[in-house]
Amino acid sequence: MKTASRVLGTAFFSCGFEVQDAPRYGAERRGAPTFAYVRASQKPIQERGVIRNPDLVIVGDDTLPAVPAAGVMHGVGAQTVMLIHSRDDADSWRHRLNLAGPVIVLPTNGDVAADTDLPFVGCVSAGAAARLTGVISREALMAAVAKELEPLGDRAVRENERRALAAYEDMEAHEGVVREARDIRAEEYEAPDWIHLAPEEAKISAPAIHAAATSEHVETGAWRTARPVVDEARCNRCWWICSTYCPESAIAVSPEGRPEIDYDHCKGCMICVAICPSHAIAAVPEEATPREELESR
Repeated sequence: MKTASRVLGTAFFSCGFEVQDAPRYGAERRGAPTFAYVRASQKPIQERGVIRNPDLVIVGDDTLPAVPAAGVMHGVGAQTVMLIHSRDDADSWRHRLNLAGPVIVLPTNGDVAADTDLPFVGCVSAGAAARLTGVISREALMAAVAKELEPLGDRAVRENERRALAAYEDMEAHEGVVREARDIRAEEYEAPDWIHLAPEEAKISAPAIHAAATSEHVETGAWRTARPVVDEARCNRCWWICSTYCPESAIAVSPEGRPEIDYDHCKGCMICVAICPSHAIAAVPEEATPREELESR
């Protein structure tokens, strides 16, 4: 994605835009998710830092939407276009993540890239994104690829140009789908509603559970010290994430896409709390649960 941002930023600049492009790194370890961002405007850019409300999100690895540290879903709104490299189709991702905006899948032929193709994902993404914006020409894209990859040698440049141009052509039907959102006015700003988790004593947060042979008839919910509770107002109905990552399959999904937690078998691992992109699931101490609810179980 760093390569994609550099190529896309250079292409925008050559087309007369003011540009910012920069990578951002998380944990310094192999395999950790990284991302980069690009701002482009025909007016001076006064804002700095991470883009909070993106018009286009490019996902190079389809395992990342469920990883909170990757930030794929942060700030995604009705105007946001999602471009994702995946073997699954656009309707599947739109349904999984409950996205209101357009979803476009690469590669368009449905073939999953082999490991040898992974080094080209950056330029493929940049080529597709250039066409989606509707303001970058083929010539500007090719010149940007050549400039940014020149140190890698002529052979690498030619192959990346070929793949970037192929992605550019594949996006012809979606040309101009990315639109610049209106500026956010200061009087409309709402501060984030942060979730504060108070530290617990070790005897509460580090239980020792040694029993085995858990089954449907054993109510493992009695092991909990805290329970996950869904805030309906925050929930985006992106059912696929919490229901898939629950290790006990204790989260079912209603026909309306609402997560329903089986408290008889939820062990309180709080994985759902950690991975929920919209922070709609909170950890509530078990002793804070109304007594009548506990007695009815």
